[in-house]
Amino acid sequence: MHRKASVLSDVSERVKITMQSHHPTAFLAHQSEDKSRVQTVLEHLEGTAALAEQFALPFGGGEQARLAGMLHDIGKYSEAFQARLQGSRSTVDHFTAGAQEAFRLRQPEAAFAIAGHHSGLPDGGSSTDRSEMPTLCGRLKKAVEPYETWSREVQPSLPNAKRPAQIAPDHLSEAFYTRMLYSCLVDADFLDTETFMQGHAAPRGGYDSISVLFQRLQQYIAPWQNPDSPLNQKRCGILEQCLRTGQTGASGLYTLTVPTGGGKTISSLAFALAHAQARNKDRVIYVIPYTSIIDQTAEIFRSVLGEENVIEHHSGAEYEVAGDQTSLSFYRKALATENWDAPVIVTTSVQFFESLYGNRSSRCRKLHNIANSVVIFDEAQTLPVRYLRPCVEAIGQLVQYYRVTAVLCTATQPALQPLFAELAPQLSIQEICPNTQALYNFFRRTTLCQAGTLSLKDLAERLNAQPQTLCVVNRRAAVQELGALVEPEGRYCLTTLLCPVDRKRLLREIRSRLQEGLPCRVLSTSLIEAGVDVDFPAAWREEAGLDSILQTAGRCNREGRRAATDSLVSVFRLEGMQPLSLIRTNVDSTRSVLARFSDPASPQAIEAYFSFYRTLKGNAALDIHGVLDAFRKGYQGCLFPFATVAEWFHLIEIPTVTLYIPIDQGQSLIDQLRAGNSSRSLYRQLGQYAVNVYPNHLQNLLDAGAAEPLAGDNYVLTDLSLYSHDTGLTLQVETGKALFG
Repeated sequence: MHRKASVLSDVSERVKITMQSHHPTAFLAHQSEDKSRVQTVLEHLEGTAALAEQFALPFGGGEQARLAGMLHDIGKYSEAFQARLQGSRSTVDHFTAGAQEAFRLRQPEAAFAIAGHHSGLPDGGSSTDRSEMPTLCGRLKKAVEPYETWSREVQPSLPNAKRPAQIAPDHLSEAFYTRMLYSCLVDADFLDTETFMQGHAAPRGGYDSISVLFQRLQQYIAPWQNPDSPLNQKRCGILEQCLRTGQTGASGLYTLTVPTGGGKTISSLAFALAHAQARNKDRVIYVIPYTSIIDQTAEIFRSVLGEENVIEHHSGAEYEVAGDQTSLSFYRKALATENWDAPVIVTTSVQFFESLYGNRSSRCRKLHNIANSVVIFDEAQTLPVRYLRPCVEAIGQLVQYYRVTAVLCTATQPALQPLFAELAPQLSIQEICPNTQALYNFFRRTTLCQAGTLSLKDLAERLNAQPQTLCVVNRRAAVQELGALVEPEGRYCLTTLLCPVDRKRLLREIRSRLQEGLPCRVLSTSLIEAGVDVDFPAAWREEAGLDSILQTAGRCNREGRRAATDSLVSVFRLEGMQPLSLIRTNVDSTRSVLARFSDPASPQAIEAYFSFYRTLKGNAALDIHGVLDAFRKGYQGCLFPFATVAEWFHLIEIPTVTLYIPIDQGQSLIDQLRAGNSSRSLYRQLGQYAVNVYPNHLQNLLDAGAAEPLAGDNYVLTDLSLYSHDTGLTLQVETGKALFG
């Protein structure tokens, strides 16, 4: 962070000098909207190269990053681009020239990065590709506008660059490194451009240091030094173990297996900050499986570390800069996306892994900031099985070659050792709290029981007989139908189509009613299972994966105020319902474990569940699209299929679209977005008034005139009768009855 700030200041000084001269005969890279200021191509290349070099230093790629920065825009030396900058409407390819020169210098990684720095990393292709094809091999054959001036201004200062020695010489590792180099280039290009556009150093950095954040954490936990109960004594013991291992442990791969109720969130943060300070890491990245719970963790971290030091980043708004785009307004939108330069990042599994296998600048510009960090994978058991091998490979690459310390953090460890042994055999996994069985015995709070098959009516009767209870089902329709059968007093239907500001409010109400002993019956889909801090005396869970069932159990008797034998978590099947196709194998594995183990929540049963589950799925099912082999061996004759794999790799197979809800402060924020005032801060605030909808749901709203497009791929709800502060977004466009959770 300090290195970046220093280089940005240097760039800012060059901007001040540029403002004093219009360079009447120089080749220009950018000019301000009022044409009062200009930036020459050489100034932009040098500024971008300096930043890119600094970004790549943590993983030894500084020389190649500098080379890529010096070459990335040499196509702007063409007369055609200069005419484009002055208003010509002709389309100009200004990035292929740099890719061709990099390839002539035997720098294929830099060639890829340059070729994709606006339109995305291309597939490598094959030697038979024609010049009009979008692959790198095709672009290398493409005729480009003359750009001779580069040989005088740029060529003499090019560094003699080599790929870092530690990167393994296989195609998969080379592809991963290329994407990291690409990240350095696009972030540097954006920041140098932003600095020029604003006339001063881009507003990046300025965060508190890791040591200051560690001090704040220590102040936060100081009152816990004299625990007042056996439970808090055990929690403090876990916290102290995390602090100790964080301060003394080497960089590497860790697990943190702490039962629900053990204080995992703060303890894992304590490990991360202690380790970051001891090992001089730049930041902490907390990876959470679900958007629906990310705001709770981010809120905890902000309360401990300060609002300004925690960046919450998930789906958000992302923009691509077109190949020859020179519009300042378009650049502003692109620059509003996150580059993860804050000391603490809270993000989702989707954002994290899809970025690591992505090819677009908006996704990839942050990747270099993962290097030299501590990455906590919260609820690691939720890593998507269809992409489990690519996810494990990515973690292995980061730990081995990019100075990352990774922690798999969960109450139900997914037994990934065999996969790491295969994909990253030189890595060893260390458990931060090794007394797993003893911790399980101490924190056991519930008893799992099987309730058999129930109709919705029978289930509702049992829920009504318990004044305070939680029921988690697999289908949104079941939430709706149960809601109509359960007593209305204290009834809550939690849905993923509640915007975060309402979800937080409802959870506060739920916690308050639970503490006051008032009726409180919560019907929910799985969104409540991970990371939501609530404590019910009883819980019900429709058949699902054992890990999901145990997550529901973690919301029952959470504080240990009742005996485990009195705190029942009842597992049931819904009459007439077959398991959803997405979780059928999970259910089969759960049934096997329930039949074999008297205590299905024990560490042994959990390991058996995950092992049996992967056996049922088969090895190919852990990399459903063959991502790893596509890079190792090529795909249909195409080497380094960056663009192809990016199209495949979607942890959520049906992508969602952001829909903003103009309620409360959300209306004024949306008005700002309509006025073109896009910024990182605005998008973060808007996230509190956003829901994610599936394309078919969105189309229904658009067809009914109930929603309209906003900037980028975002939309706004225009018919507020379709949104309830208590149940979220309803799609009552035709039937008036559709509720989605």
